[in-house]
Amino acid sequence: MNKEQIFNIIKKHTYEIAPELERVPISPTDSLKNLGIDSVNRAEIIMMVMEDLSLNVPRIELAGAKNIGELVDIFASKL
Repeated sequence: MNKEQIFNIIKKHTYEIAPELERVPISPTDSLKNLGIDSVNRAEIIMMVMEDLSLNVPRIELAGAKNIGELVDIFASKL
């Protein structure tokens, strides 16, 4: 799975959790927090992505990601 596919999985779950963002273009430089997604929903999105990717990444490793692109990089490095 490539980084674009991982990015699309994150976008899909972001739109599921926050359907009001469906008209908002999401880019790798966006952060979930800056898109208005609270910490509970961010955790839910991360869990859904990890489930899709069959990964279990410690949350502390994901905490350093400043934007969606960095999340993609972390997930890609674990595959």
